[in-house]
Amino acid sequence: MNPQPHASSREVIVATAIQPVVRELRLVDIADYIAFIRLEHFACLADLVDSAAELYFMPGALRLGLGGEAHVCWTGNPRIVLDLELRPEGAVIYFQLSLTDSSASVEVHYVSFEKPHAEPEKNTEYLAAAIQHAMIRQPGTPQAKAA
Repeated sequence: MNPQPHASSREVIVATAIQPVVRELRLVDIADYIAFIRLEHFACLADLVDSAAELYFMPGALRLGLGGEAHVCWTGNPRIVLDLELRPEGAVIYFQLSLTDSSASVEVHYVSFEKPHAEPEKNTEYLAAAIQHAMIRQPGTPQAKAA
């Protein structure tokens, strides 16, 4: 799939927003991810994503998309790739989260806006604000005090 022109700036926005969810997803044993993916138990994967996201995002804002991939071989480090959807009000971001032993990365594949603006920069600004609005503020955090 060809990336959209402003995918890199949007990847930064998405990656920053889901950092706490990624920390939660790393608490799951990699063998569980491999088993769920290889056995096509995507409902179990969806439950893991929902559980990791429920403390940080409004219900349904972050969810499993089409599934995932387990890249495992006898040489090298395993890599888990999850297809995710971030659905703040007025937009849908389709992206993949890749998890390895030492890193995580986000690759945005497509962003759809309910009411797109003619200027892509305005869409990116809207996206950042919509994602912040979809997040649950934890008591005592600086963001919660400002709201």
